Amino acid sequence: MNKNQAHDDLSFEYRLRFTAVRERRIRVWRILVDDYFSTFIRKDAVVLDLGCGWGEFINQIEAAKRYGMDLNPDTRDNLDEGVEFLWQDCSEKWPLPEDSLDWVFTSNFFEHLPDKAALNQTLMQAHRCLKPGGRIICLGPNIKALHGHYWDFYDHYIPLTGQSLKEALELRNFEVETVIDRFLPYTMVNRKLNALFLARLYLKLRPAWRIFGKQFLLVARKPDAPAVTETEAGD
Repeated sequence: MNKNQAHDDLSFEYRLRFTAVRERRIRVWRILVDDYFSTFIRKDAVVLDLGCGWGEFINQIEAAKRYGMDLNPDTRDNLDEGVEFLWQDCSEKWPLPEDSLDWVFTSNFFEHLPDKAALNQTLMQAHRCLKPGGRIICLGPNIKALHGHYWDFYDHYIPLTGQSLKEALELRNFEVETVIDRFLPYTMVNRKLNALFLARLYLKLRPAWRIFGKQFLLVARKPDAPAVTETEAGD
């Protein structure tokens, strides 16, 4: 399959899956940003949304500089004017300087990468581009909590849990600060609009996460100083 066909397929798949629920997704993400993720990210930060889709997160977060990265050609037309679009494979070198980002955010994206080699390269690029002390937020389906439903999406390739992604991040020299194995429900795509008020209530009722949460949430930090290798430590 050539790149143009792959891009067309991705565009069609996204429209097929999300067009009917687009307005609901935007409203749910407004709640998630206002009530939860904005408590992490300062308004003077530089933020990249990795696998940003139609911009449900990056369009709504307040930040000094915003980037959205995706392979979907439709993404460009769905991002706000203030968001710079990076249309590329995330496992290839990002067109950003080292130590230039305060935050990398990604939601329901890593499972769509073709293999763990691509995930490793992506994490390496995130580490390179984050400032010392910068952080990555990772949200995604926890295969351990899904009992096979993970595979209901045709384009899921990499099965992950919060603990396996924690190890992947640590292998790429991140310091993992937060692991919540059960955070959000698996999908809100088919829920009714009149139940939106429950999203705000759900975020406040942490005991409910253990019952309904099927997605993990991780926050990891790039250390302030490079990791010391065994050879350097012995010099």
